[in-house]
Amino acid sequence: MDRVGFKGLTGEHLGVRRDGQGYSDWEVVSSLILLNLCGGDCVDDLRILEGDEGFGRLMERVRDHGLSREERRALSGRFRKERTRGVPSASAVFRYLSAFHSPEQEALRPAKGAFIPAANDHLKGFSRVVGGVAAFAQRQRPVKRATLDMDATLVQTDKAGAFYSYKKEKAYQPLNVWWAEQELVLLTEFRDGNVPAGYEQLRVLKEALELVPEGVEKVRLRSDTAGYQHALLRYCESGMNERFGRIEFAVSCDVTPAFKQAVLEVEESQWQPVYKEIEGKREKTARELAEVCFVPSEIGHSKKGPVYRYLATREVISQGALPGLEDSWFLPFPTMNMGREQYKVFGTVTNMDWEGSDLINWLYERCGKSEEAHAVMKEDLAGGKLPSGDFGQNAAWWWIMILAFNLNSILKRLVLGREWAKKRMKAIRFQVIRLAGRVITHARRLIVRLSGAHPSSNLLVEARRRIINMLPIPAG
Repeated sequence: MDRVGFKGLTGEHLGVRRDGQGYSDWEVVSSLILLNLCGGDCVDDLRILEGDEGFGRLMERVRDHGLSREERRALSGRFRKERTRGVPSASAVFRYLSAFHSPEQEALRPAKGAFIPAANDHLKGFSRVVGGVAAFAQRQRPVKRATLDMDATLVQTDKAGAFYSYKKEKAYQPLNVWWAEQELVLLTEFRDGNVPAGYEQLRVLKEALELVPEGVEKVRLRSDTAGYQHALLRYCESGMNERFGRIEFAVSCDVTPAFKQAVLEVEESQWQPVYKEIEGKREKTARELAEVCFVPSEIGHSKKGPVYRYLATREVISQGALPGLEDSWFLPFPTMNMGREQYKVFGTVTNMDWEGSDLINWLYERCGKSEEAHAVMKEDLAGGKLPSGDFGQNAAWWWIMILAFNLNSILKRLVLGREWAKKRMKAIRFQVIRLAGRVITHARRLIVRLSGAHPSSNLLVEARRRIINMLPIPAG
């Protein structure tokens, strides 16, 4: 966080405590990030961190790091009484989170239908903080391409103010934009559970493109069927974005009756196996693909409309209905009967000219990684347990979890080493975070003493060396 310039980012862009008294933006947000990383999942868990005297002393030293004597005095002057806490209290955190909620937006909610409360200036600031973290990662290991995966996830809850999702359960449904090359969440938008995943997805993409750091020259987009919106596809194909121009995409399309009819018109000889590289060898899979001559009615009325490439994939359903249950048999994916076989069928629309197998495999890479990231957000970190019934407070809590997620991703890939990239928080906590140490003050220095014989000692020393050698974001 120090190398990222986190104090400056939070103070500049969040601005809840830019003036006045109490804990600064950086102190509250950093405490909640650390709470996420060490395994806490609710605001009251700050008591556990507060109960660790050594941790409190370390946080005090971190708080004063890099400040002049006058700045330290000014920081102490923010409190009416002598300061004794290393981290904010639960009540102070709830008061802080309330600044991100906009009661006037709640009054605008319609009786029915999707609604996304407009973010106030404080809540908008989180996107710029996340953008600063992304710019830091880009400076350490620059890439020229950004593959953006757009995907929503359900966060089940029992909050009274939550709405029912398409799964008939109360939930919130944040929409995330994942940057595959840097393994970071570039943007998130916290939403109610009744807001469809594809709702205003073009606007979210435009906001995400504004956060792509310098040095990136090309953007590609992947999405499930929520992204199958012709306004979104037209924006990408026509090169409307001033910075990146034409955006290549591969998006799952709806398997409508019209699409199924187009699939039935494909000659059997045109179906080709989908190949996948497994341990360096190109192996045939159980799926087959074919180009489909399909023009959806939404764009077929105009001769100047964009022309996309449609592909269909099919796979034989080997397990049929059990005897006596044929009438109640239901499959959670589109199916078609072709000849004597029943297939599960999926469609893809793209403006790319890649070979079919390469394109399908590239699109499917999105599925596993985004699902894994969502599991980390909701299970390993504190995204699955929201603190309040107020929308804005929960949105801020989700953003802070995203910051913890991104910082942990940078730590694994750029500090601990590439072999740590696939490890979950369980391994990080066991080998890096939850280590016993003694905090000592000597010659006006703070020392954290660990066992030299511990297997993680060399790892921590090397990690600190790499952090010191990281390139900070230039001032201004």
